[in-house]
Amino acid sequence: MSEPAPAQADPPKPQLHVAPSPHLASTATTGGMMLDVLIGLLPVTVMAAYYFGLHALIQVGICVGSCMIFELMFNAMRGKPASILDGSAAVAGAILGLSMPWNAPWYAGVVGSLVAMGIGKIIFGGLGQNIFNPAMVGRTFVMISFSVSIGSAAYVVHDAPMEVVTQASPLSVAKEAAGAADLPGLWALFIGNVNGSLGETCSLACIIGGLWMVLRRSAAWRTPAGSVLGLAVISLIAQLIDPQSLTMLQHLVGGAFLFGAFFIATDPVTSPVTPRGQWIFGIGYGVLVFLIRQYSAYPEGVAFAILLMNALTPLINRWTIPTPVGGPAPALVKK
Repeated sequence: MSEPAPAQADPPKPQLHVAPSPHLASTATTGGMMLDVLIGLLPVTVMAAYYFGLHALIQVGICVGSCMIFELMFNAMRGKPASILDGSAAVAGAILGLSMPWNAPWYAGVVGSLVAMGIGKIIFGGLGQNIFNPAMVGRTFVMISFSVSIGSAAYVVHDAPMEVVTQASPLSVAKEAAGAADLPGLWALFIGNVNGSLGETCSLACIIGGLWMVLRRSAAWRTPAGSVLGLAVISLIAQLIDPQSLTMLQHLVGGAFLFGAFFIATDPVTSPVTPRGQWIFGIGYGVLVFLIRQYSAYPEGVAFAILLMNALTPLINRWTIPTPVGGPAPALVKK
């Protein structure tokens, strides 16, 4: 009598993963994107060290180290795993440090890092959930809180060994003189042989680092393109109305505009994700920079312009939702 054949196991069921669109295949990681940003910031940091010496590296080092320490501390307080390996804290610290003057007191960088990580990032839930750019939150806080030690007057040190800091920054000169006659030439503004915050003086370095990020697709090209378009158009109109005002090119290569356009406005967390939204964000940033420079008491308007556009990002995303393939879903007809 033959034995019955052993029962065969059921064939494996297919694994179906259902998730909402968009369905994108990408090998990009947060750490990889942050590394691209840090590499993009290298030309800016090198030129800052060239013009401002060891002071630049110390300032950036204070902010990077403080941001990483505070992120570790806040994550431990919340019972969350350490997240500094994703590089976001280092990027925030580098941008914050490069937005500071060379002679800012050490405590300004520490306090700015504390506010950037605590109020600008962790309080919202961490990376990917913050509304405002953390570095600009910290920079704005210390700019208002320590206006004497890091305000526009603090940039000038008459007896300093570095010639570049013996004169006021170009935008401060323009604000005080109500015109562009006494500003350095365009070449000096372009290569960075002027006073100002560490990362804002050399427009050439900002362009080189920004193009690296765009080519690596770690930054959306539409945002800086819209920024240049917005500032160029409105400043050209102002120049035609008042020939004594800053020219279009002086607006573009002077101050921190290009630094903000490439490295801050392109933050994927706090800027729109839709193509039309990126154009709107960039144009709005450029226009706001001009308006703040022209009509406020501040010679520079990058930090405030970034934060204002960050606040509008959720609305811009909602307004610019693309039409799905095949058109919008048909409305349900009630019988």
